Amino acid sequence: MKMKAFVIILFALFLSIPTIGQNKPFVVVLDAGHGGKDPGNKGNGFIEKDISLNIVLQAGKILEKNKNIKVIYTRKTDVFIGLNERAVIANRADADLFVSVHCNAASNKQAYGTETFVLGLHKSEENFEVAKKENQVIFLEDNHEEIYSGFDPSSPESLIGLIIQQEEYLMQSIELASYVQNNFTRQLKRRDRSVKQAGFWVLLKTSMPSVLIEVGFLTNIDEGKYLNSAKGQSDMAEAIAKAILSYYESDASFSGGVSNQIQNDVQIVDEEITHEEPEIYQDVIFKVQLAASSKKMETKANNFKGLNSITFDKEDKIYRYYYQSSSDYNQILKFQKEARSKGYPDAFIVAFKNGKKVNINEVLKSN
Repeated sequence: MKMKAFVIILFALFLSIPTIGQNKPFVVVLDAGHGGKDPGNKGNGFIEKDISLNIVLQAGKILEKNKNIKVIYTRKTDVFIGLNERAVIANRADADLFVSVHCNAASNKQAYGTETFVLGLHKSEENFEVAKKENQVIFLEDNHEEIYSGFDPSSPESLIGLIIQQEEYLMQSIELASYVQNNFTRQLKRRDRSVKQAGFWVLLKTSMPSVLIEVGFLTNIDEGKYLNSAKGQSDMAEAIAKAILSYYESDASFSGGVSNQIQNDVQIVDEEITHEEPEIYQDVIFKVQLAASSKKMETKANNFKGLNSITFDKEDKIYRYYYQSSSDYNQILKFQKEARSKGYPDAFIVAFKNGKKVNINEVLKSN
């Protein structure tokens, strides 16, 4: 254990040397849909671009109270921003999340409720129509033919090849979308139209977990009035901000603030030197999380790249799949390393006490 302590101290001294990118905040890009010459939908006279902007600005104020979170807005005023430029803003900022806020519309004036989209192939004609409506904004851009290289919002085939290349962040996007929908449903008692997949250009071009939120239907007179009201916008903003905070707190790289990244680095050093010595945490079970999905999968090895001993739990409509379990932290580090070598580079360790997930950093500090 002396060698372990020495390495940790040595590594901490190394981290004290200023480096580029050290103490990187958790960056959230908030995108208010439409703007300027693009009003969005105007169901019952309510203006989508104004409502989405008000919600985004209020959500941003809540998030900015957390000193470890940096909020970037694609727009803070009534200006037109192209779809591609919105993605460019997020990518340039090296954002950790991209959240786009919109209001829905339907020919059926009775349609109501909230839905949150992640990138994917359209599973229904209805989903395709929502995406097509949002994607058609590209035609308002002066040089859209050059920027979008012949992309046709009316053609599902235009998206298929591009979407397949952008599945890296799907699980994280689904997790965030689930937090959003649960807050809308449980806190605000809005109708849950669920987490869905569709081919939105703005999600397609962002290189981070991304969601597009439809906060409700302006074409429904009652829901439109609610979303156009100060209370409705405040409610929606708070629910969205809380969802982002829940995601932030559950993220293995950022929960507990920037100090957690240092803790993760020290753990990597520990793994190489002390893995033979047991490090038991009483009443705590560690597991390696491999994946999260809205779909239930059989826990057989061929579904998990040959790994056995797979378990899962279900929380807020999301199934989380775990590899192995142990009260020995050094043992679970070995399992994490194995999972990563098998093709799960983002596999991370979670801790449970009395059957409930707990903050792993608090657990590690307690021993």
